[in-house]
Amino acid sequence: MACNHTTPEALYPFDARGVAKRFRHAAIFGALDALHPGETMRFCNDHDPLPLLAQLQQRYGDHLAIEYRQREPGAIVIDFSVVG
Repeated sequence: MACNHTTPEALYPFDARGVAKRFRHAAIFGALDALHPGETMRFCNDHDPLPLLAQLQQRYGDHLAIEYRQREPGAIVIDFSVVG
């Protein structure tokens, strides 16, 4: 599954591979903070971001749904959806 920019209205792509590592988590938090309930950020990365997922769980708890769309070495796609 490729991460492209032609998505339905409430689905916003975020390709972490193009963000410098030192800014990556701050950029992800900022993007998620900008979402409204019912909106989804489709996150693409080259590795499974397990430490990030733990941070997101602590920060957002039940207000953020996390669903892997693709989980292969070198190709990770995760939907982060804001729950009302």
